Amino acid sequence: MKIKTKHFGDVEVKEEGCFHFEHGLPGFENYHTFALLPVDEKGVYMALQSIDESGIALIVTNPYLFLTDYEFDLDESTIAETQLEIPEDAAVYNVLTLRESLQQSTINLKAPIVLNARTKKGKQVILNNESYQTKHPLFINQKGGVVHARS
Repeated sequence: MKIKTKHFGDVEVKEEGCFHFEHGLPGFENYHTFALLPVDEKGVYMALQSIDESGIALIVTNPYLFLTDYEFDLDESTIAETQLEIPEDAAVYNVLTLRESLQQSTINLKAPIVLNARTKKGKQVILNNESYQTKHPLFINQKGGVVHARS
């Protein structure tokens, strides 16, 4: 099917490749179906694009590309809602806040998006872990330079 997108104009997506969020996303509760579209050639950055509203697209990334020690437990409601039976089916993405300079951009570690790659069901989870911030630096300065966790 062809959809209108915020960043890419009209794009062809496969309906079976879209993710369904039973309760939508926080702030976008009326929108339930999203496509995950690559933003860059390497697939580091993705757009979680609403199928129904072209103006709704969140730029997300796999947090483990930047933070190897990021971890959290899923509650039973998230496991049930996403129909997650085995850990290998889980994909985790976090929303980015992009700034003029990528080095000043942040990642929301407080509210990961959990996707089941097999069932195509998703849910955004709000974590109670106080060590995770909504505006965690995407890049961390060490010894005067910007360091990328995994290049």
